[in-house]
Amino acid sequence: MEDLRYPIGQFEENAYSLEQVNGWIEEMAKFPEDLRGAVKGLTDQQLDTPYREGGWTVRQVVHHLPDSHMNAYIRCKWALTEDKPTIKPYLEAEWAELPDASMPVDVSLALLDALHNRWTTLLTSLEPVDLEKTFRHPESGIVKLGISIGIYAWHGRHHLAHITSLRQRMGWEK
Repeated sequence: MEDLRYPIGQFEENAYSLEQVNGWIEEMAKFPEDLRGAVKGLTDQQLDTPYREGGWTVRQVVHHLPDSHMNAYIRCKWALTEDKPTIKPYLEAEWAELPDASMPVDVSLALLDALHNRWTTLLTSLEPVDLEKTFRHPESGIVKLGISIGIYAWHGRHHLAHITSLRQRMGWEK
């Protein structure tokens, strides 16, 4: 049986190559367009449907993505400008319940467009040595920038699959 929480599986941290990191950055550059396509044509009722029982609605997922990716972008900048900074986690489930998570999804789609434009511009400028820079996550420990890029490429695919698999299960094909 498919685990609706992880339709593409969980992120697996492995050694990575420069070629792989460049592929992840390309995915991240394309992600806002992919997300826009995944929600295109959905009604408000469909956007307010949870992707699984007990899960977030499609609307909450869309609003979660720039929240999460803004945090990741800032973590990246800290790792590049500070020596092994400790980052601040955030309570994503509680953020998903705040009033701004009920806004039209176009607001977060536009935010994600701008954010990914800046983020991938920064990432494509990195030298291989930069990928080894780290930050400390209080819950998961030391994270290399190269791995963080992989995590967020996966994160986009992960949530995109929540939406596309729901569309498929519900017969909401484009």
